[in-house]
Amino acid sequence: MLLNELLNLGEEESIFLAEESLQDLLDLPVTREIMDEGVDWDRSIELADIGIALHLASPEDFWLLLTDRYSRERILMDAADRFGSEATKRIMVDESAFLRALVEYYAIFMKDELLCESCGTADELHYAEDRITRLVDLLKPNFSCSDEPILEICCGNGLATQALIRLGLDPLAMDYDRCELCIALKKGLMNPQRSFVLDARLLPRYFSGRPFHSVLGFMVGLIDDSNWPLWREILLAAASLAEKRLLFTVYSQKEADLIAKEMEKAGWGGEVIDNQDSRGIYDQWVYKGSRQSL
Repeated sequence: MLLNELLNLGEEESIFLAEESLQDLLDLPVTREIMDEGVDWDRSIELADIGIALHLASPEDFWLLLTDRYSRERILMDAADRFGSEATKRIMVDESAFLRALVEYYAIFMKDELLCESCGTADELHYAEDRITRLVDLLKPNFSCSDEPILEICCGNGLATQALIRLGLDPLAMDYDRCELCIALKKGLMNPQRSFVLDARLLPRYFSGRPFHSVLGFMVGLIDDSNWPLWREILLAAASLAEKRLLFTVYSQKEADLIAKEMEKAGWGGEVIDNQDSRGIYDQWVYKGSRQSL
């Protein structure tokens, strides 16, 4: 795994994160318990300004990785003197590489059912081929094979992601529903290094500035008056990370108009596109936005 590479450890070495999800890395429930109660370790690797890996020899031989890099309370950094003075080795780690390693770790552990008590994801995937084809046609004029970083929010089981993949794109894809994403990972349809579970409203806690050229979301919603405040937060948080373009598909024109109005307030210029077909189900209306110069 990428974590082994970052820590300069062999693949035979087992590494476990103290926390069970990206979201837990914000509040650190297990790390706090370890800090309060202590743990017996014989070697350590300090990751400068990121965290520390502790080697535990009993009851099993493994490395326990703790990081407070994404928490507002830097509880490990506050104890840096203690850990730093006792660290066996100190290494510098690129933060973006570290986040990629975290994404891969949680995706693999989720796929292997190591982060849940029971699994209800045994159902077969039934991807609507006609929807993928329509999305390819929609995206092709504006998106082609390139190295431009793309974030896809609300990816679900990766159905729409297949359109991006067919265009030669390599999006970073995320969703809040771990079971949906897990299905696609188990079927080998999503890249574990590029797929993660998170509440989209928390994205700015992990990404600073505008690291993505484009942010996309397919069939966001359904949006109505009751849930619009939630979707507004989701879409604005995601859009804040885009440097150039936005593209969101929805079911109705009302939803697209609502998104367009809110994005205009946030400094985006855009248009609402009628993408209706005879079936009238998926991606019927599109909001396409471009960031306005300030």
